[in-house]
Amino acid sequence: MQIATTGLVLRQVKVGESDRILTILTPDLGVISASARGSLRMKSPLFSATGLFCYSEFSLSSGRSHFFVDAAQIKKVFHGVSATVEGMALASYMAEIAMELSPTPAEGEADAQLRLLLNCLYLIGERRYPWRQLKAIYELRALSKAGYMPDLRMCAGCGKYEGGEFYLDPVGGLLLCADCAERQRHIPNLDAGALYAMRHIFWTVEDKKVFGFKISPESLKDLSRVSEQYTLANLEHGLKTLDFLKTVLE
Repeated sequence: MQIATTGLVLRQVKVGESDRILTILTPDLGVISASARGSLRMKSPLFSATGLFCYSEFSLSSGRSHFFVDAAQIKKVFHGVSATVEGMALASYMAEIAMELSPTPAEGEADAQLRLLLNCLYLIGERRYPWRQLKAIYELRALSKAGYMPDLRMCAGCGKYEGGEFYLDPVGGLLLCADCAERQRHIPNLDAGALYAMRHIFWTVEDKKVFGFKISPESLKDLSRVSEQYTLANLEHGLKTLDFLKTVLE
């Protein structure tokens, strides 16, 4: 059966001398595995369109356990991603999160995750925002699209909405003001700027508008730390690409 779809190559694994196994995020099939035979040969028509972080149109045939790439044509290449070690490391981390979340075509989840990741890869190449800000935006936005939403409306203890520092429980997803956090023996981990940014990321409807906020370096430290903790708590394990990313962002 022949299938036509678009997709972003999240990972590629060399097999033999000239073949690749691709992990592709598609809007209508979700995350799939596909063999691209001969794609490592320079003269192969698949060579360019099946590269890492290529967004391409694919013609696929289905096998017993995965797909085979019969043809591919490039729609977008994010050249700027590989221009820096930081950009490449961040893109790889985002790709691993997308694979872990394994979005399904149901209710447009895979399409939404794909569009978010494409926007982030473009902005990595443009280098308009600090790396840690893009990292936090992608982490929280991807989790929200997958159904992981903390309760940021108010303090779960007293109902306080703003003012002073707050504590977000990365496991339970509950928000506590500084006073309620102290009573429960927690140390606040979000200042006012970080909490505002987190609400903006989770509550903004349109993806393109989610990037449009400014944040101080101090607040960004809080946002970056808590978003990472919340991501790891919900994925329930560490990520190999995160370990490397931390070495290049420090």
